[in-house]
Amino acid sequence: MTAGHYRVTVTTDGEPLLQGWWDDVEVARRKFAAWIGEHGSWPGAHVALADEETGETLTEWPDRG
Repeated sequence: MTAGHYRVTVTTDGEPLLQGWWDDVEVARRKFAAWIGEHGSWPGAHVALADEETGETLTEWPDRG
C-alpha cells in the first residue's frame, strides 16, 4: 500500500502526533480543517497540509508565514 499524494500532519511542540494521507486534495483540505478543530486548542499545536510529490507545504495552521 502506498501513501496518498497529500499528507496532513498534526504536531504538538514539534513532535508528530497524527498523520494521514489522501489522494484527493479536497478530502485532505477537509481533514486539515477538521484536525484544526479537533486538535488546534492543544498547547503548541501545529497542523500542516503538504503535497508529497513536490514536498511543498500547501497550508499550515497557525500560519508560520
